[in-house]
This record gives sequence, C-alpha cells and structure tokens, in this order.
Amino acid sequence: MKRTIAVVTSSRADYSHLYWPLRDLSQADSVDLRIVALGPHLSPEFGHTFQEIEKDGFPIDARVECLLSSDSDIGMAKTIGVAVLGLADLFGRMRPDLLLLIADRYEMLAPASVALALRIPIAHIEGGEISEGAIDDAVRNALTKMSHIHFTSTQAARQRVISMGEEEWRVHRAGAPSLDHLRRGSLLTREQLETRLQRDLSTPPLLVAYHPVTLAPDTLAEADALFAALEALPDDMLFCYPNADAGSRALIERTKAFLASRGRGAIFTNLDAVTYWSLLAQVKMLIGNSSSGIMETASFQLPTVNVGMRQQGRERARNVLDAAADKSSILKTIDIARTAEFRQSLAGMANPYGDGHASEKIVQVLTTVPLTPDLLVKRHSPLMNSADRAAGSSAS
Repeated sequence: MKRTIAVVTSSRADYSHLYWPLRDLSQADSVDLRIVALGPHLSPEFGHTFQEIEKDGFPIDARVECLLSSDSDIGMAKTIGVAVLGLADLFGRMRPDLLLLIADRYEMLAPASVALALRIPIAHIEGGEISEGAIDDAVRNALTKMSHIHFTSTQAARQRVISMGEEEWRVHRAGAPSLDHLRRGSLLTREQLETRLQRDLSTPPLLVAYHPVTLAPDTLAEADALFAALEALPDDMLFCYPNADAGSRALIERTKAFLASRGRGAIFTNLDAVTYWSLLAQVKMLIGNSSSGIMETASFQLPTVNVGMRQQGRERARNVLDAAADKSSILKTIDIARTAEFRQSLAGMANPYGDGHASEKIVQVLTTVPLTPDLLVKRHSPLMNSADRAAGSSAS
C-alpha cells in the first residue's frame, strides 16, 4: 500500500527548501503525495506564490486561507487560529500517514497542533538550530518536541535535538534541502538573469534581505540603522520582500521610498529558487538578517553582513560577518566584506549546512520508517541523579 504523506508549505521561502523533497516524493512509487498551501502563498500582496508550485508541475491538493490582512502581532496570532480551523477539517478528512513540516515559521504551529490532536506522526526538517532574536527560535523548538522524525541541517543541530530528549534513531542529519538546488539544478547565466530581472548586472549590486525582528517590542527598531547605513553607500541595491510578519508592510513601504529617493535599484516581491540562487552568484555581497545569508551564501563563498539580533546564535561559516544594529558598525563591516583579502580568505570554504544530498536522505527515511503505533510513542532518557551528574562532569 502507498503511504500518504502530506506536506505543508506557507511561503516562497519554505517552498524553495521543499522543492527537491517534493520532487523526489512525487516520483516515489510508494508515496501518495498531498501538498497543502496556506498563508502567504495565497496572498496577492506576496505574489500569489502558489502559482510557482503549480508551474513546477506539483498539484496542490488543498489551499487553506488563513493570512489576515494585517501588519501586527495580533494578526500573526489570529492567523495561527484561522489556520488551525481550516486544517482541522482538512486533515480530519485526509488522515495522512505522515505530515512533513519545515523550519520555523509561526504558521507551522497550526498544522503541528492539528496533527498532534489527530495522532498524525510529524516529520520536521531543520530543527535544532538557533535564532535567538526571533520568535522562530521558540517555534522551531516547539515543532521539534511535537515531531516524531527529525531531519537536521548540521551535526551540531542533531546533537541539540537529541539533548532535548529525542531518541537518537528518530534524528537524522540530512543537510539543508535548499542546497540541493546548487547540485541538482542549473543556474542562470548572467545574461539570462539580466533578461529575467530586467536589470544590468555588469557591475555587481548589493543584495539586501531583511525581515522584521519578531522578538523585539518594535519589530522594525533595528531597521533605522540598516537604512542609515545603506543611504551612505554608492552601490546599486536589490531588495527581497520581507516575510509576512508584524511590520512587513511598513518595511516594504520604507524600502520602496528608499529606492525612489535614490532613483535606482529594485525590490522583488518573489524570486523563484533558481532565480534567487543565480542572483547570489552575481551580487557583490548580501546584507540583512535572513537565514539565507547564514545557510546558503556559504555555497557561493559570498561575503555576508548579518545585521542585528535576528540570527543570533545560529551556526555560520566564515563568509558571515556580524554587525550590530548600528550605522557605524554596519558600514565598518561592509568595508571589511569588500576587501580583496576577505574574499580571498573564503577560497575553498565548505558550507556547514550540507552538500546538496539532503532530499534523497529525507525521502529514504520517509518512505521506509515503520508506520506503527510506536512511532507516536516517544521514550525519554531517565533523569540523571546528582551522583551521575557529578560523575559525568568530572569525566568531561
């Protein structure tokens, strides 16, 4: 019998990571793949990115409208509730054998909560990482404890998941599936990219990928320093749309006003995975606070200036330079990233987030893990007593 595996995707960001697992699952004879799109995917404001899924040849089995037309934290909280209501009916009818979720977006709390109540085993990709400056960190850890199979991007992340009480057999180091694009896909040439973007890239621009800092009382407080620094730079700049978080609309409007005042540059609502990866190969550096600057730019040995607290604590390769949310700090760090010495220091570096083989590892586990009642029953290691802790401490 085929096993039904449901995969939830909410935005362009997670879909770019899920593309190759979806491709491989769709081609597995033992799998009945069901794709569920929700949230920003269905929003015209964020580019109706569900169309990208369909363009890639994946049928969408269900669309769950849940994203409130809001720019507040209350809107984010209500979006979770609306998603739960829609997904409860959907999963109640579908009853998949496995539910696959990825990463740390707040919307993912909804399918995880529904699956928990309906006794549907959850597999989770990219647990065990750290981003202390965003609610993503708590979401990611919550998803880890609600999940039954784990695919981590790094070995340290795997150990972190195990340290949270997850049994070792459940935790697999697969790598980040977004990196599979580089090994399995074909990037655009500069000329092809220029045609697609309608931009002259003969002089490499700066790429800015910046999101609201969702753990801060004012999610855009750090943006003042970023834009103050950008105003002092002569370079052409390209911006990616921020995530659909509290403050995203205000950030979009600020970016558009910034570009209008300069009379050049561009902001892109949605870049498909191949276009985005091709752009990483052409730009001078990436500036912002996106996880892409941590996880993906290392594959291009691309200098990355990580601004502020959002990605605090996340593992990073040596191409990433951290800057405080301060104009002077950002500009000094950009100056370092520009130097030939720094670029030369990145030669031969490896990406700690994987080698482009994540999807095959993920699909191998998903298609073979026994679907028995024991999958839902987690067994935890016994607590250590004080003598054991003392012995372990002295041994280390």
